[in-house]
Amino acid sequence: MEVITIDKITEITRLFYDEHLRPTDIAKQIGVGKSYITKIIQKDERYIEEKEYRANQSKERHRVCKRIYINKKRQADKQEYQAMIIQINKDNEYLSTKKEISDIDFAKWNRGIYDYDKKNSDLVLKSGIVTGYNVCKRVKNVVNPSCIKVTV
Repeated sequence: MEVITIDKITEITRLFYDEHLRPTDIAKQIGVGKSYITKIIQKDERYIEEKEYRANQSKERHRVCKRIYINKKRQADKQEYQAMIIQINKDNEYLSTKKEISDIDFAKWNRGIYDYDKKNSDLVLKSGIVTGYNVCKRVKNVVNPSCIKVTV
């Protein structure tokens, strides 16, 4: 067992209380066990005050991280909303200028009512969906159905 000198104890308390290092970091730096570091720092009268200081620092870091997360989330939501508005405007422009729309365009706007038939690359109207006579029951040869996304 290594002999701990007053100099090492002083160094441990300095690193913990002045430089605010964690006991594991101090243990690695000095070359003793973490439990020994904890025993030394708990004997100091500044321990409770330091513990409260570190808890407050942790809460503040958590608040900052949470604020950053919320701001990023709001930005992402705002970007999604803007993209949706742009798509709606494009769709409105297209629909207001065309008398008829193609079957594939109809399938894009109503993707949720179609299933993809892998055998022959068609979009097929789901069973149980009641539509008018002019709604296409099968959209032929949709090679890449992932380009027609399901919007829920």
